[in-house]
Amino acid sequence: MTKSKAQKNAPDTFRALQTAHPDAHCELDHRSAFELLVATVLSAQSTDVAVNQVTPELFRRWPDPEALGSAATADVEQALGRLGMFRQKAKNIVGLSQRLQQRHGGEVPCNLDDLVALPGVGRKTANVVLGVAFGAPAGVVVDTHVQRISQRLGWTKNTTPDKIESDLMTLFPRDQWDNLSHTLIFHGRRICTARKPACASCSISDTCPSAFAAENVGRKPPKRPPPLEPSTAPPRKGKAQPKTKAASGQAATPGKAPQSPKSSRTSSVRSSKKAARSTKRS
Repeated sequence: MTKSKAQKNAPDTFRALQTAHPDAHCELDHRSAFELLVATVLSAQSTDVAVNQVTPELFRRWPDPEALGSAATADVEQALGRLGMFRQKAKNIVGLSQRLQQRHGGEVPCNLDDLVALPGVGRKTANVVLGVAFGAPAGVVVDTHVQRISQRLGWTKNTTPDKIESDLMTLFPRDQWDNLSHTLIFHGRRICTARKPACASCSISDTCPSAFAAENVGRKPPKRPPPLEPSTAPPRKGKAQPKTKAASGQAATPGKAPQSPKSSRTSSVRSSKKAARSTKRS
């Protein structure tokens, strides 16, 4: 496959990003492979900041697979209540803890196949654990930031995580895969945000093919509303307006509200009765 100019320049661009973010690292707080595994499962559809707020108490109460595997799911749900999808996440981390006890002697496995067999663990989570805890990633972690930045930099034209990962694994050597993800995530959170990327202060804007026009690159298009279907309901009939004197051929008295035909007939009857009484008295 013929490489584009941006792909040929990818090693130099990455070095510039490393210089801009020398402290790039996994921002999930953890002290062991087990804590990292659990925290990464909890980070799905949640920010690292939110996860870091719940894990200290979680690991204080259930510090290892044995303790967490024997915990009541309802208690774990309560500890995770501030996270999205907390019920499913509680079920997953209790389940993976039980599986670690049953099949791996309470230890986190260091290979991709065993990791993705655990409840709630996909390829992305497995690669985080393999890269950070064991220094042996089986691929590149492609989250929303890595996906967006790699598209804006012209390193990939693909839009699905698996194909983007394949492109990045081709462009960069294995020993850079782990740091590549952390560096792109740092850059995505601090400079090249989804909305209003800070191209003016970006250290690689001179080589970025999307510079100053990046906002709509690497983002999901807005959902279009469904087309309106023609209504099958019969048209609503308006309420008939009472006829006025003018509408019935009678002249309306200036300054006086027009009377309905029924009111006119009532007035005529009253006038006739009044005239009859006057004639009788006379």
